[in-house]
Amino acid sequence: MAKQPCDGCGEQVKIAGGIANLWTLEHDATGGMTLEFDSDGTEHFLCFDCIDRLPDDPRVEDVRALRDS
Repeated sequence: MAKQPCDGCGEQVKIAGGIANLWTLEHDATGGMTLEFDSDGTEHFLCFDCIDRLPDDPRVEDVRALRDS
């Protein structure tokens, strides 16, 4: 299973699927998701704990604030 660092806290997050799980019976879920911001065209991969820390209508500044806290 692949991993990717969270852009908020820096922790390594599992990424489910892909060729690594093709021949196994593993059904692990991905531990985060990518947020895309139209305002500046950036993408940020965040773990679910960091997503829970964002306000209801997050902006790029809110994601950057996660790194600073």
